[in-house]
Amino acid sequence: MSFIEDASSTKGKILIIDDEDDVREVLRIHLESANYNVIEAENGEEGITLMKSGANLLQVGLIICDIRMPKVNGVETIDYLKENAPSIPIMVVTGYPDSELAVSLLKKGVKDYLVKPVEKEKLLAKVKEVLGAEQEFNYV
Repeated sequence: MSFIEDASSTKGKILIIDDEDDVREVLRIHLESANYNVIEAENGEEGITLMKSGANLLQVGLIICDIRMPKVNGVETIDYLKENAPSIPIMVVTGYPDSELAVSLLKKGVKDYLVKPVEKEKLLAKVKEVLGAEQEFNYV
């Protein structure tokens, strides 16, 4: 695969950061059924490590992140990613709805805030919408 072909497949690669195995599995199955490639991380620390390793930082088109996680929580993870990979869109999927937190995350540039359990159709529609939007390229 050439560099150009690899770069063009970026939008189809999604990183899921969630500490619940079942949630990651359901999200992965839904996304893979729509032909997305999925990378998984069990917590924010692992998600950040994955983003810093190899070429993943350049190849991920979307990050789906939980908020309440051990080690590095979702807010800390999002802050890190927004600072170090600002052009990669982030969606939050959480089991703990908090309107104040949702507003603050949206102000930070998070593209959407969904509450678990997320229906397959809603998830895929939001992912398609976010990936189809114009990318904001902020160079650090």
